[in-house]
Amino acid sequence: MLNRQIFLIGMPGSGKSTVGQRAARETGVPFLDLDNWIEARAGISIPEIFEKYGEAAFRKAETNALVWLTRERPGLISLGGGTAMNPVNRKILRNHGSVILIDRPLELILESLRTENRPLLQENPAEKMQELYEVRMPVYRQLADVTFRNDGDFAAAASLLARVLRERYHA
Repeated sequence: MLNRQIFLIGMPGSGKSTVGQRAARETGVPFLDLDNWIEARAGISIPEIFEKYGEAAFRKAETNALVWLTRERPGLISLGGGTAMNPVNRKILRNHGSVILIDRPLELILESLRTENRPLLQENPAEKMQELYEVRMPVYRQLADVTFRNDGDFAAAASLLARVLRERYHA
């Protein structure tokens, strides 16, 4: 039984949601996707939030959601790619949970990434993703308690994550 939240971080397209859901099913750990949670509460999609209210409003919603979720039953929470870039959010993650980085090589992300629901990747997605990767990965690596590469298929990564959850977090 988990006694803290487990936060999944990584680049967009690294497999946080897909791998997280599968590992949660395998271990019986509750799973939540932060972006989906925000969309459900807002009643609109993340691209619509960006369009109507701007990125700053979305980032504030992420922080508010993290604060709220720290009070909930511990589970596995998949974060948006930019969530960990906010110093306030990093403090919340550090103080209220453990952080697992799903590290997928950029070339594999670019092969399969869908950009239609990713406001920051609408123009020049490959170039923008390269820029984000260079800025975000050092922050992710510094924040992570556990890092594993997702350089195979998502089913294999989910099995590995499930094993980490059982062995390290007693899920």
